[in-house]
Parts: sequence; C-alpha cells; structure tokens
Amino acid sequence: MLTFYFHHTPNPMKVALFLQEAGLDFELAPVDTLKGEQHTPEFRLINPNGKTPALQDDGQRVFDSNAILLYLSEKTGQFGGEANDRAELLSWLMFIASGLGPFSGQSVHFKRAAPAGNDYAANRYHREAQRHYQVLDSHLEGRDFIVGDSYTIVDMAAWGWIDKAPIVLGDDAALDSYPNLKRWFNAINARPAVEKARAMAKACEFKTEVDDVARRALFPSNFPKED
Repeated sequence: MLTFYFHHTPNPMKVALFLQEAGLDFELAPVDTLKGEQHTPEFRLINPNGKTPALQDDGQRVFDSNAILLYLSEKTGQFGGEANDRAELLSWLMFIASGLGPFSGQSVHFKRAAPAGNDYAANRYHREAQRHYQVLDSHLEGRDFIVGDSYTIVDMAAWGWIDKAPIVLGDDAALDSYPNLKRWFNAINARPAVEKARAMAKACEFKTEVDDVARRALFPSNFPKED
C-alpha cells in the first residue's frame, strides 16, 4: 500500500495528480507544514529533508516530488513517454526540478515573506521565473505536451507550478503573456484528474494563518536554534 505524505502546495500537488491519473490506491497522510509537522522525528524518517511530498511503498521511502513521479511512472509503466523520448523527458523534468520550481518558489518568498529591502533578490527571482516561463512557452509552440506526443510526468510536474502563475508572477493574467503555455495549461487543467487532486486538498484541514508559529515552521533557518 502506498502512503502519500501531502500538503496542498505545488510539489505535492504534482504527485496527487499522478495518483489520480493512474487510479492508484493509496493512504493519504496530511502533513501540516504551517504547524511544523514536517520537522517531527517520525516524518524525518520518511524524508530527512523535512519537506513534502514523500511516499512510502511497503517500507520503501521516496522523497522529492520529481523522484516520486519517476518512481511511480517506472513502477506502473504509466506516463513515462516513449523510449526514444527518454532523454527529453529527463531533461525537462530536471529543468522543472532545478529551475522552474525553485525560482518560482523564491519569487513568491521574496514577494510575500521576506522583509522589505530585498529589492535585488525580489527582482532576480521574478525575472528568472519569467525566463523559465518563456522557455516553456517557446518550446510549446505547436505542441500539445512538453515531451513527445503524449501526456507525461513532465506535464504533471510543470502543472503543479504553472497552476500558481498568478502568485509567482504577481499578476492574475500572468499567462496571457505566454500564449502557448496558457493553451497547454488550460488543456491539462481541464483533465478530470485535476479536479480530483484539488478535491484531495480541499478535504484536508490545514492551518492557513501565517503567524510566528508558521514562519518558524516554514523558515527555521531564520531563527536562532536556541529559541
């Protein structure tokens, strides 16, 4: 039995989408990151990095969202694309893992969480997020999917972050500047499995207030260890 450690943020939502698309049986284990549940000794045995998502599969742990997508794709034989597209699939998956996701996350952080006076960092991450969006937009011209001619884990991985475009770029109409990406996103977002993944998130009662407890849970390195 799969156990899925979940919070309704972009990286776990990628995995939620895969699980719904593949129709897999799993036990949902909510982890309230604003309460600091990701730092408990029990959870650190599942993910020593103290982040969601994570997965257990009959005692086998898998952590990092993109590793989980690869693991599940290989385990089930689903959404891995064609053999001759393997290099492209790995390349774009790592583009999302090392570029789109981190720069998007930092763009949000410096817009919403960092103290005033970080204009250089805020601009740096905002512009890099825009650049990654443009790379995808250019690549998707004339394409329905990011890799090959079929829906793959790369589309799922990108959906998790592009879903947050208004927050990442600070504009509700952000995708209007990226017409190919917008067309692709709307097609993925209309899939029935997306609605099911969103329903999973709505069914969980997570803390929403970003107070001092949440800030210490989310950004522990900003606080002295002795506090």
